[in-house]
Amino acid sequence: MKPANLEAIQHSFTIQAPNFESQTVNFSKEEYLNYTISRVAPKGQDSVLEVAAGTCACGRSFAPLVQSVVCLDATPSMLQIGKQEAEKSHLNNMTFVKGYAEELPFLDNSFDIVFSRLAFHHFTNTDNVFSEMVRVLKPGGKLVMIDMEAADEPLRKTEDEIETQRDPSHVKNLSKTEMLSLFETHGLAIEKCETTEIPQRWRCESFSVNT
Repeated sequence: MKPANLEAIQHSFTIQAPNFESQTVNFSKEEYLNYTISRVAPKGQDSVLEVAAGTCACGRSFAPLVQSVVCLDATPSMLQIGKQEAEKSHLNNMTFVKGYAEELPFLDNSFDIVFSRLAFHHFTNTDNVFSEMVRVLKPGGKLVMIDMEAADEPLRKTEDEIETQRDPSHVKNLSKTEMLSLFETHGLAIEKCETTEIPQRWRCESFSVNT
């Protein structure tokens, strides 16, 4: 199932790809990546899936600590940069897959850790994507969701309009309540829920769930 806004996503991120690894933006800052890993606490035998991985910055941070990492994204140019960077770092346990979060091309119960970082605001059907992430997660595994938190009303609509002007592939930021509801709807126990203030006035929600 292709995302309804696939053309906008691929157009936007093909343009962004060359500078996506720049240290002037927040996507690849080591302190945020290290903090994510410390909270998820992966194990050496874990198999990991990064959904809507972009250039796989987070997946590459996990790779030295786990058995395998699969990075899935809809934009080939983003994955290509991720693959090049992985090769530079001699990360040989990574696989790069072009595909859609709405229809993950993996068997049920395939991964110990399934995560998505700064991607849910691009999805037109967040329920479907979340269901797919749950489907491929092993029993007892960890599901991690990190994304921008919606502003309080009445600024929420304005914030989304600004984000869409900046990046036409943006759909909407979810509120904390909406994020929590995704976990609750699928019967997942929430182990961690944190809000972290970072530059550019982004507020990121991090959830790690043990099923």
